Amino acid sequence: MARLHVVTGKGGTGKTTVAAAMALALADQGKRVLLVEVEGRQGLAQLFDVPPLPYVERRIAVGPAGGEVFALAVDAEAALLEYLDMYYHLGRAGKALDKIGAVDFVTTIAPGLRDVLLTGKVYEATRRKAHGRLAYDAVVLDAPPTGRIGRFLNVNHEVAGLAKVGPIRNQADAIMGMLRSDVTQVHLVTLLEEMPVQETLDAVEQLEALDLRIGSIVVNMVRRSPLDDETLALAVKEKLPVAELTKGLRAAGITAAKGMLTTLAAEAHDHAVRVGLERENRDRIDALGKKVTELALLPDGIDHGALFDLAEELRS
Repeated sequence: MARLHVVTGKGGTGKTTVAAAMALALADQGKRVLLVEVEGRQGLAQLFDVPPLPYVERRIAVGPAGGEVFALAVDAEAALLEYLDMYYHLGRAGKALDKIGAVDFVTTIAPGLRDVLLTGKVYEATRRKAHGRLAYDAVVLDAPPTGRIGRFLNVNHEVAGLAKVGPIRNQADAIMGMLRSDVTQVHLVTLLEEMPVQETLDAVEQLEALDLRIGSIVVNMVRRSPLDDETLALAVKEKLPVAELTKGLRAAGITAAKGMLTTLAAEAHDHAVRVGLERENRDRIDALGKKVTELALLPDGIDHGALFDLAEELRS
């Protein structure tokens, strides 16, 4: 039933890339998907190599089966002007407020209102209908990082000191109703490293305390070790057999120069220690009891082809 997919993660984990791949994965069999960003970074434009996104929904990609991905960069000031026109019919008066800086002033002194406006636009797009059916089959939100995601989504709390009644309060209540329903799932992107995993654990606890549904934990940039468990155990103890290393080098047509075996053994030790730490972090993620999705590290970086490869991984 989920139609709104909120993607969050610690900075540097690739959450924007995962959100884009998820949108492509959902754009299957002719489906229309809206991919939204709210942080003002224009990360989607850079990722899809298109001009900076305006406050207008624009098609940026076509899925493998003909589905379409539209993108929108939500700007709080523009969203406020739209809100004022929709509920108070200010029209030109609202634009005049923007020119004198009043709009920016309001969203600066009331950051909770900014989040209501940003999530409000996502709420509207998720529920919007055209020609008797939903305008979008799914909406994917490239949300703020895990350190801020609870506050960002808890719009009721953010407006508690701003409005007890009235349109703003009503909109906040309606947004929270949708976020807590089966329509919405929150996906958390992490790496198998200490800080991203800890932030993921903290975010899951915080989100569940807000009655928000966790969709999946996406473990990104996964690297497979070429060594088996027995060899890894020897490498950790720095007991790799020199004869085997020498034999392997000769088989590859390489003459073992002085110091090469020591260097290789040290590299293997460092690799084995890292693999051990990654496995410990993976155990911490598995202990959450959530659905876990792995995406492989793409050593050549991210381009259009890589995005479609990630989308295929998510689909499968």
